[in-house]
Amino acid sequence: MRISCVVSLIAASLLTFANGQFVPEPTGFTHKTGYAGVSVRTKHVPQGICETTPGVKSMTGYADISSREHIFFWFFEARDVDPSHAPLTVWINGGPGSSSMIGLFQENGPCQLYNNGTLFSNPYSWNNVSNMLYIDQPVGVGLSYSKAVPGYTNPNYGSNTVVLPDNQCPDYAQPYDTCGTYSLPDITKTANSTLAAAENVWKTLQGFMGAYPQYARNGFHFASESYGGHYAPVFNDYFLKQNEKHHKHGAHKINLQSVTINNGWYDPLIQYQAYYNFTVQPGNTYGLQIYNKTVQDELYNNLYGPGNCVDQLQQCYATGRDDVCSYADNFCAAYVEEPFDVVSGRDEYDSRELSPDPFPYNAYVQYLNSPQVQEATGMSTNYSDSTVYVGDAFGTTGDDGRESMTIQDIRHLLEHGVTVTLWAGDADYNCNWLGGQVVAEEVNHQGYASAGFADLQTSDQIKHGQTRQAGRFSFTRIYEAGHEVPFYQPVASLELFERSIGGLDIATGKTKVNDHYLTDGPKQSTYREGNSTVQVDVIPNDSTYDHSTNAPSKSAINKAEAQLSSHFVEQQRLQLAAARERRRRAQRARKDRRRRRL
Repeated sequence: MRISCVVSLIAASLLTFANGQFVPEPTGFTHKTGYAGVSVRTKHVPQGICETTPGVKSMTGYADISSREHIFFWFFEARDVDPSHAPLTVWINGGPGSSSMIGLFQENGPCQLYNNGTLFSNPYSWNNVSNMLYIDQPVGVGLSYSKAVPGYTNPNYGSNTVVLPDNQCPDYAQPYDTCGTYSLPDITKTANSTLAAAENVWKTLQGFMGAYPQYARNGFHFASESYGGHYAPVFNDYFLKQNEKHHKHGAHKINLQSVTINNGWYDPLIQYQAYYNFTVQPGNTYGLQIYNKTVQDELYNNLYGPGNCVDQLQQCYATGRDDVCSYADNFCAAYVEEPFDVVSGRDEYDSRELSPDPFPYNAYVQYLNSPQVQEATGMSTNYSDSTVYVGDAFGTTGDDGRESMTIQDIRHLLEHGVTVTLWAGDADYNCNWLGGQVVAEEVNHQGYASAGFADLQTSDQIKHGQTRQAGRFSFTRIYEAGHEVPFYQPVASLELFERSIGGLDIATGKTKVNDHYLTDGPKQSTYREGNSTVQVDVIPNDSTYDHSTNAPSKSAINKAEAQLSSHFVEQQRLQLAAARERRRRAQRARKDRRRRRL
């Protein structure tokens, strides 16, 4: 495992991004035709653009699914394994509408950036052990696009793009400084459900694997998080079904071996109730008292009162109607999930910290929108980490409020010999571990009822969590970690991932798993961390996270770096303040119920 850590301060000219920036049409692509006739165009990324490890190649590109469907991906060769003999792992973030660049730059990719603009190599990147392919999907998310058009956003009216007639920023748009090149916000050119999104991901994989077969010879693995609790089971079940079909255009059978899901949103009926479990009974493990008795009673009624959240979700499950599921999800989000934000003022992705929370670092957004990085990676549009109209499209079908066959599909994957690894950071409220624990019990894989929680053993000799495993199926609770677990616990995350793709037991990584493997221990994970890492003040935006204490670092970033990047830090502060204000407006107006499940 590579432990070196390359750090550099990016020049101000590279990181300074004016939102009023139109992206020129990219050039320099290599064009290939992959499996199933899918056209792919790729571009070699110069070393130093994220990946700084000598000799490790990366490339970006688009799978051109149709004339109006262009799926962006960023690929990294394995660092410590010969790339031609390494497995291929796809990472996809959730949302719906969240970019997979979140996972790349904030969690498990080769680089991260502190909020002052300092780029550093991630010694615990998942491409240490696997070729990694990060995909922005569906169309319109991140850097994927239907048609690149000039546009702007007005935060007073919402977060969707308004198309402009040409590459000129008119007076009425200039106060918002958001003019740029965007994907045409055409709701008919993106997916509106999890199942609808599966086909284009399959086509993207067909294109990439056919164009670069040398990177996919040693098995295929799928990793995701958050709304990936929907995406991962449904997408991979779709891949297995495609494997059984005879395709006219030479589709390739995907050799699926494992699926890993971090803090997943699987079954809304279970997980909306888990919001009560996390905040009231039995409560979180950090000693946080979120609500007084009045709010607790109100929350209980909002869940279980006649005609309220649980009844509505059950009606959604029974009827399958789009309007019923959409209404149920909107109600549950507003009256069961959102009280946490309104009452506590805490970050729902890491309940230990107050909003706005500077972790994980968000500087990568400006990094990706710098002209040099855009040119080097062949971007056709500016980057945004979340696309509202895609979430709106899923909202029309109530996909967030459906179980969408996720539990059944996990069972189907296990029946086909696929390793399924579920895990969750226990400080996350959004897709909390208490709900994930119940989902794992509902999967009810053979032997799981007899298994118990065992300590997660890692190379740093620190107990980072507990695992309950039966055969190829496991659920792991990770201590002192928010929603994006690889940011908070990089050692445990990398080793858990390596064990999952290697078919080893999750608890120790020493045993090759067979159908009879069981962990021994209690049926419930009862360890309580207490409030030692709970923050009572808003954390300054230029803070760094200390992985030895699992809290903000008490030492500042190098003073010279801080002075050099002061302008960038101020930009980040203003960006976070603007984002918080937009969120406040949205909550007050009650117009956008789509919860961003990263």
